[in-house]
Amino acid sequence: MDTAVARPPGGRKRKQTPHPTIREKRKPPMPTRHDIRNVAIVAHVDHGKTTIVDAMLKQAGAFAAHQLDSVDDRVMDSNDLEREKGITILAKNTAVKYHPKDGGAPITINIIDTPGHADFGGEVERGLSMVDGVVLLVDASEGPLPQTRFVLRKALQRRMPVILCINKTDRPDSRIDEVVNETYDLFLDLDADEDQIEFPIVYACGRDGIASLTKPEDGTVPADSENLEPFFSTILEHIPAPTYDEEAPLQAHVTNLDADNFLGRIALLRVEQGELRKGQTVAWIKRDGSISNVRISELMMTEALTRKPAEVAGPGDICAVAGIPDIMIGETLADPENPVALPLITVDEPAISMTIGTNTSPLVGRGATGKGADNKGGVKDRKVTARQVKDRLDRELIGNVSLRVLDTERPDAWEVQGRGELALAILVETMRREGFELTIGKPQVVTKDVDGKLHEPVERMTIDVPEEHMGAVTQLMGVRKGRMDNMSNHGSGWVRMEFVVPSRGLIGFRTEFLTNTRGTGIAHSIHEGHEPWFGNLQTRNNGSLVADRSGAVTAFAMTNLQERGVLFVEPGTEVYEGMIVGENSRSDDMDVNITKEKKLTNMRSSTADVAESIVPPRKLSLEQSLEFCRDDECVEVTPEAVRIRKVNLDARERARAASRAKHG
Repeated sequence: MDTAVARPPGGRKRKQTPHPTIREKRKPPMPTRHDIRNVAIVAHVDHGKTTIVDAMLKQAGAFAAHQLDSVDDRVMDSNDLEREKGITILAKNTAVKYHPKDGGAPITINIIDTPGHADFGGEVERGLSMVDGVVLLVDASEGPLPQTRFVLRKALQRRMPVILCINKTDRPDSRIDEVVNETYDLFLDLDADEDQIEFPIVYACGRDGIASLTKPEDGTVPADSENLEPFFSTILEHIPAPTYDEEAPLQAHVTNLDADNFLGRIALLRVEQGELRKGQTVAWIKRDGSISNVRISELMMTEALTRKPAEVAGPGDICAVAGIPDIMIGETLADPENPVALPLITVDEPAISMTIGTNTSPLVGRGATGKGADNKGGVKDRKVTARQVKDRLDRELIGNVSLRVLDTERPDAWEVQGRGELALAILVETMRREGFELTIGKPQVVTKDVDGKLHEPVERMTIDVPEEHMGAVTQLMGVRKGRMDNMSNHGSGWVRMEFVVPSRGLIGFRTEFLTNTRGTGIAHSIHEGHEPWFGNLQTRNNGSLVADRSGAVTAFAMTNLQERGVLFVEPGTEVYEGMIVGENSRSDDMDVNITKEKKLTNMRSSTADVAESIVPPRKLSLEQSLEFCRDDECVEVTPEAVRIRKVNLDARERARAASRAKHG
């Protein structure tokens, strides 16, 4: 029988859960590890996860006094790409020793810093499999955004308790009460039950390392606190301590992988039941169900940012083991006498795919200037063979549970499927920095058949723009067959619009979006499922300027061609036939001679000494190059350069193919 219904600040009815049965009430309590807490920090991109983890590490004494001034910001973002792009890509764990104010025994808080971008959702799901609760960070001004919905949905599906942290309360445009109400509405939309929606709220300014349980005024930092003590105490109070069965056999779940030059492959895991000891022989239950006995050669526990040797790890501990060279994510270490497997880690289906193959351009194995690489800034050990590319993709599958690699008709190319365009671009950029030369096809969506009908993935996109750009954005989304679901105006001159749009309509969207909003617009999207095929989309109206011969770009040729469109190359760049050197101002492609030199004569001209002005070329990043591609184009990626080219380099063959397509 339902109890009286309480209403959260959002004003909507919340779901009730039935009372536990008498048998459930009489179940004896399980033993609990009161000396440990496992918590994940989840949030939308750039809402302050890594910054607040930095403050937790510093205030918990993870660094010595003489180290505090030399510690970098965002110490958890150790990957070069993470620091360059300002986002978290890989889920990482750290541990702090918290000393309660009452003088009790120190408590270990294991913290998992998860990515905020839905493209790295596999990392989020891996991180959540290691913890007993989550801290949901929400920006005091922006409020819940698509990735907030994504990470929160994953936590609620696992029935984890949630602590809401309103971060960046010092922003001048903060609106704390509205953001709290929007978060309540989000919980209700995601079918949170009564226990989950009764979450505590902490107000924080992660940059200053301050938190409070008392709501500050909009645009101010919490005034009744000088540190993160209220944040730590809330975690201890509301995140449950790990429980275990004293009679259960050993069970430890592999959640991540790492490597060490001396120890080889390292498996990061959480011990669910029993104890794991250094030198112990355990049963290794593989993904295919087979079992073999292995020995734990090294056991390590995380303290701050380092791993230290340990002798034993108990229930709830997050540790690292070495000695199993082929272990994979999702597998189980168990008792040899009674091996019981834990569930494999499952992730959402991939939505975007692209073809990755060896470099087939005329400049393969040569530098950005067309010359061979040397020891002076060049890449000496280039990886250009199909075997090297395939081995690298297979290695990526070991640690990336959300990636799939499929064979194609060509022996030197493979279809790689992932969550989103950004995740695949990060993989390509990583391989480029490792010395690989690749040919990347235009990103495509992964379709599926539902009841005999073709369905494609769709995204829920949230767009924040100034009011004067609302019409341009609406028109832009209309061309991509986006459907507006919601629009709100906070009275600050900005409008928030929500669209449901096919994923393929967003390929190449962001560059045009920033152009139309003059760089002021903010757009975020998240996978929303599949819907029936939307039909043909025309997302790029302009054609390409294609080089019709090999050679070096000349300033004379650029001067004559820059009226035809926007150029991507600069004088001296080596080009080849079929390489795209610019964007045409018209809708069709144009073959151009960008290597043409000025004819020299012995006649003096009155204008001979006039300097010719060249418009600076547009430099495209890897992501922008992938967005620019059409179906008959691809991207050549080398350690020094990113070039766009036609799949078929020969102009005559392209013309014949176009004629056949036109006349059926």
